Amino acid sequence: MEWGMGLAGLAVGLLIAVVTTPVGVSGAVFLLPVQLSVFAVPNPAVTPTNLLYNVVAGPGALLRHRRSGALRDPLVRLMVLGTLPGVVVGAVVRVFALPGPYVFRLLVAALMLPLGVWLVARTLRPTPKGAPRPAPEPRTIAGLALAVGVVGGIYGIGGGSILGPVLVGRGLPVARVAPAALASTFATSLVGASTYALLSLAETGSIAPDWFLGLSCGLGGLIGGYLGARLQPHLPETLLRLLLGALAAGLGAVYAVGALR
Repeated sequence: MEWGMGLAGLAVGLLIAVVTTPVGVSGAVFLLPVQLSVFAVPNPAVTPTNLLYNVVAGPGALLRHRRSGALRDPLVRLMVLGTLPGVVVGAVVRVFALPGPYVFRLLVAALMLPLGVWLVARTLRPTPKGAPRPAPEPRTIAGLALAVGVVGGIYGIGGGSILGPVLVGRGLPVARVAPAALASTFATSLVGASTYALLSLAETGSIAPDWFLGLSCGLGGLIGGYLGARLQPHLPETLLRLLLGALAAGLGAVYAVGALR
């Protein structure tokens, strides 16, 4: 039975990563409801299990982006340094002062559903060409990354699923945002998973990750992430923006349904 769950986790992780990696989303945010509903991972262990998935799955896509030179972009460093402090704060909040998952689902739905619809609509019907929209200031990106790091630490999701659509909506190309989002997700997940492991030594309850399931899903994500990153350069920017918008809207819809149950 355990090996069957491991194979299912591998298949789910691979499928999610192939679809989400080209737009800079690790897939953990889609894996979270699967772990809760299908694999019955208890709270709060589901959060470090999701972070473990990101740690194992991340190098697949990052290896591909490193070979192309995309990880040398200053945006990568800015997002990584912004999210790292936030994930530690988020992990502490998750263990000691957690707002309920119902609130989180409502927040994700309220943010991602309209953001995804807006991104799809803007891609299908772009605004008339005029003065180019200025890119976000570095301090704005750093502030957003810090906030996303806190959310990632609390709920074990990749920040790229939230920050990616925002930055792309502000005018940055998907091909530039995706590697930076995946790099920040990997770094914060590594720090976040370590923080939860340390907290589990001092606190009782289901705080430590489900190692077997996290590693199984992560292995699938490792393979799928590499394939998705390799696929990205062959996809047009318009298709990538539509995919990112559809994923954001779909995510918002999934969490809205979960909040109404």
